[in-house]
Amino acid sequence: MKEKLEDLNKKIALAKLGGGQDRIDKQHAKGKLTARERIQYLLDEGSFEEIGMLVTHRTKDFGMDKQVFYGDGVVTGYGTVDGRLIYVFAQDFTVFGGSLSETHAEKICKVMDLAMQNGAPLIGLNDSGGARIQEGVRSLGGYADIFYKNVMASGVIPQISAIMGPCAGGAVYSPAITDFTIMVEGTSYMFVTGPNVVKTVTNEDVSSEDLGGASAHSTKSGVTHLTAPNDVACMEQVKRLLSYMPQNCEEQVEKLPYTLGDELREELENIVPESSNQPYDIRDIVHGIADKESFLEIHKDYADNIVVGFCRLAGRSVGIVANQPLSLAGCLDVDSSKKAARFVRFCDCFNIPLLVLVDVPGFLPGTDQEWNGIIVNGAKLLYALSEATVPRISLITRKAYGGAYDVMNSKHIGADMNYAFPSAEIAVMGAKGASEIIFRKDIKEAADPVAKLKEKEEEYARLFANPYSATERGFVDEVIEPKYARRKLIKAFAMLENKVASLPKKKHGNIPL
Repeated sequence: MKEKLEDLNKKIALAKLGGGQDRIDKQHAKGKLTARERIQYLLDEGSFEEIGMLVTHRTKDFGMDKQVFYGDGVVTGYGTVDGRLIYVFAQDFTVFGGSLSETHAEKICKVMDLAMQNGAPLIGLNDSGGARIQEGVRSLGGYADIFYKNVMASGVIPQISAIMGPCAGGAVYSPAITDFTIMVEGTSYMFVTGPNVVKTVTNEDVSSEDLGGASAHSTKSGVTHLTAPNDVACMEQVKRLLSYMPQNCEEQVEKLPYTLGDELREELENIVPESSNQPYDIRDIVHGIADKESFLEIHKDYADNIVVGFCRLAGRSVGIVANQPLSLAGCLDVDSSKKAARFVRFCDCFNIPLLVLVDVPGFLPGTDQEWNGIIVNGAKLLYALSEATVPRISLITRKAYGGAYDVMNSKHIGADMNYAFPSAEIAVMGAKGASEIIFRKDIKEAADPVAKLKEKEEEYARLFANPYSATERGFVDEVIEPKYARRKLIKAFAMLENKVASLPKKKHGNIPL
């Protein structure tokens, strides 16, 4: 018995060493932590319980029977983050480059099943060279098993992927299915086909970083939601992100302790300019409304004409969707519509209320937008908001024109409460454009067409380019001074806390993808 225990302890020690000290040293030389170190930084101290530590691969071909490492290139298990149960897997690049084998995939699938069965978030720390070539179709089948479980878990438990090294080929589709992806700058990359294949097929010379690094995916493709300068910062990002989410779709996000004061925010009074053509940063409105230092922006560098992220209102987790007048005047385009729609659907999956800040002059015009599907992509945001059953509140800060007014969480698509600043302009289009169409004949026949246009423009603005016509019809519930916005929103979300709404019985809707 003593000999068996000694042998087991030796195996455990070897498993924890991964591919060996020399490979660990090389990992550190690149500025990367090992799989176990990452888990150590992520989870509460002493809380990690490993599953499948002594698992090995079953391959006998290509001399693989002489290369056996305990754990088979992935560390799996469970622990806690801030006292909350979390399941985690961390691929170990020091073992066969973190490549995925049949048993490697089985270990990941095991913790995915446990996460779903016990209703707890799943965190994947990806650092892998791809499928293990020596196993052929068995490794490909392992990827498919993981993809299937990602889909089954979608909307049931939060899933977060941290890309901490290479993630190439079929491996990229698991993070793509999960709710949020975080990439480490300089050491991680994602692509379906690497630089060599790209060179062969398209004759393009491109580096791994330019093709699929953190910068490319956070600014150009929108594949990654957040980036981090190093592994430790990445783990901190994961923990902060988790703090805004519930454990699963059946639970509410835990409300943080908060003592209410008068909640007036005088700084909100001077943010929106008097001129409707002058830009301002919508983030200033967000910071003025939210609890101090609680705003976590998602997809910050992608489609920056719309701002999405999490904040807290009196300790309550809230999802923010806001037009950004600093970029494209806040117009909705293809990328911003997709970005906002995906975020809305996540919040609706996990019972996170939505606050929509509206300053939108319309959809971005042009052949580029039309040919790239602004119709179907704009419809994604319309669909996502219409389908959402969580508490939904809109605040119109300035422009709400045309079809974009409808799309941005209007009363007509199911918003619970809609407020507007006195500066709000709710109309089919801007006063100038509308006047040029409605009063075209009068302007043309006038002795001074310029003066007549200005006169008619003022007339139209007085009648329509204000929030009061919409308020009279009940499309806006109240016109409020900016300094009272935070107080009003806190009360409204508290009132909607126990909202119950259900969709018509169906298998699922057919969102315009």
